[in-house]
Amino acid sequence: MSTVYPRIALIGLGLIASSMYWAIKRGGLAHEVTGFARSSQTRETARHIGLCDQVCDTAAEAVQGADLIVLCVPVGAMGNIAEEIAPSLKKGATISDVGSVKRAVIDAVSPHVPQGVHFVPAHPLAGTEHSGPESGFATLYDNRWCLIIPGHDTDAKAVDRLRSLWEGMGANVDLMDADHHDLVLAVTSHAPHLIAYTMVGVADDIRRVTDSEVINYSAAGFRDFTRIAASDPTMWRDVFLSNKEATLEILGRFTEELFALQRAIRLGDGDHLHAYFTRTRGIRRDIIEAGQDTDKPNFGRTERRNFTEQSFSK
Repeated sequence: MSTVYPRIALIGLGLIASSMYWAIKRGGLAHEVTGFARSSQTRETARHIGLCDQVCDTAAEAVQGADLIVLCVPVGAMGNIAEEIAPSLKKGATISDVGSVKRAVIDAVSPHVPQGVHFVPAHPLAGTEHSGPESGFATLYDNRWCLIIPGHDTDAKAVDRLRSLWEGMGANVDLMDADHHDLVLAVTSHAPHLIAYTMVGVADDIRRVTDSEVINYSAAGFRDFTRIAASDPTMWRDVFLSNKEATLEILGRFTEELFALQRAIRLGDGDHLHAYFTRTRGIRRDIIEAGQDTDKPNFGRTERRNFTEQSFSK
């Protein structure tokens, strides 16, 4: 794979940005990658593990001369960081992001994009429950999807170039409208996370009267809820506040389905339950057939590997 952007700046150095760096390095997709994080501790950790070719102490320094700037900060911080870096962006550069919500990000960032700079929002549908600069690994995006959200006047060449970068990092790429994206993600990500947080919260209440039996005797289903609920709280707070309407719509539909199941259980309607579970089981089969998960035991999970610079120097 050849170089896509000579210089890339990653603003925010958590799981997504660190995985981007290792994937970019693996594919030789940029000559230089700079990085910035608000926390001095995060910057020091990044320097210690060799994350980015240069870790800068200000966002303005990180973006100077960059051909692509990727905002990898919580959704609620996108507008402020865009305003901060705007005077330092070079003409012809592209700003992108990795936010899980798109309409709110577009509304927050667009007013601060200078003339002559392209804004191409994006969202890689990949992640783990881990966060921080040490959590990234080069294969995170392999065979995962990245959705690019161009506006009606977005430069086509800028979109194609960003597509090439994500494909070079191993991702499948599709284009989508911002509002449709937010509705789809409310179904596939946002509502499931909220349900997981709620279930773990309920279990915590019960644990207080069962002397920790909920924790000691956790079955696989509850363990998966806790894995999802371990995700970064700041990020998910911003996601729910920024994608309020779509999330509430899906939660309303979920509540209706839950009431129907409650009624079937109360009435002993085994036929309804069996038919419902059979239909929903097919969703799992479709996900596996689409190559987005595996049917191996324990979902094929093995110990997560941290990819550091040494991983690619062997």
